[in-house]
Amino acid sequence: MRRGIGSDPRIGYHFIYPGCGYGGSCFPKDVQALARTASQVGYDAELLQAVEAVNKRQKVTLFEKLSRAFDGDLAGKTIAVWGLAFKPNTDDMRDAPSRTLMEALWAAGAKVQAYDPEAMKECRRIYGERDDLVLVADNVQAVKGADALVICTEWKEFRTLDGEWLKAQLGFPVVVDGRNLFEPAAMKAAGLMYYAVGRGDSMLAAREAS
Repeated sequence: MRRGIGSDPRIGYHFIYPGCGYGGSCFPKDVQALARTASQVGYDAELLQAVEAVNKRQKVTLFEKLSRAFDGDLAGKTIAVWGLAFKPNTDDMRDAPSRTLMEALWAAGAKVQAYDPEAMKECRRIYGERDDLVLVADNVQAVKGADALVICTEWKEFRTLDGEWLKAQLGFPVVVDGRNLFEPAAMKAAGLMYYAVGRGDSMLAAREAS
């Protein structure tokens, strides 16, 4: 689908990667504002409403995939999160997918161990000090002692990964890649249960893999 649509030069490939949803201060607000304006003049902007609904649904997919990997039991688990900002090269966490994920994890009784190159201070401003949130110095520290890894932001420094090393760090060999940074075959060859977006999932439960 991406190759077909992207081959049209009027569209291109640059902004049609599947993932865990968009955030920030502009795009979500603009879509909602356009839909409201249309409604005020009596037009039902179904396409805009669908964009908003799909984006909200995408933000929940990370938690849903992780929950399935653990058969719905995340209580007491420590989850490493790589990336907090809604996109690379910013500290902006407004409407970021990481927020939807972390809040769902806390509600499920899990602990978050997170790293972002820019957004750590912003994360602390938003959530304050809490026992179920640990902000660490780098992505290596984030996975140490964690039960699984979730990738929320496609920072360049996350793109180089030794799958066998990662498996050795995690309590369970579970990776949920919200930005499709890695090749599923390579991750599975390293012994990892790899959950991406629109690329097929490893269906074996984490407790069986352990």
